[in-house]
Amino acid sequence: MTTPRAIRSCHSMKRACAAALLLAASAGHAVAQKGPDLSGLWQTETAGSTVRIARCGGGYCGIIAATAGSGLDAQNPDPALRTRKLVGVQIMQASTPSGEGFEGSLYNPKDGKTYAGSLTPKGPDTVEVAGCVLSVLCKRQTWRRMR
Repeated sequence: MTTPRAIRSCHSMKRACAAALLLAASAGHAVAQKGPDLSGLWQTETAGSTVRIARCGGGYCGIIAATAGSGLDAQNPDPALRTRKLVGVQIMQASTPSGEGFEGSLYNPKDGKTYAGSLTPKGPDTVEVAGCVLSVLCKRQTWRRMR
């Protein structure tokens, strides 16, 4: 025999499940609506490098496709890597969705350090890349999509 309490509990459970499904569906929709696809070739602000950005997990990764200068990873903290070519080196991993963009890490071959970083679309052909120390001291660059 079903008691009124058991019926109320069953209805409460259905409402909780429905709310959880609605929340999950809207969260999935928010991720899908994150903005333009950032995959492609991007010119750094100083025009010193071209970075190939591609989908990587739930976000994006960036690999140096071309660079000016010696083209060596001369400032790498690992002495064994200081003679490697920069072309092909992954310098960005922004795989965590956050706000309007993605968070992760950025490797700066100019000083050999890795920073907490972010990648934020500013338009279909413009992104802002930021590398931060202690989340307050940040350097930002605007990269432009190459056509």
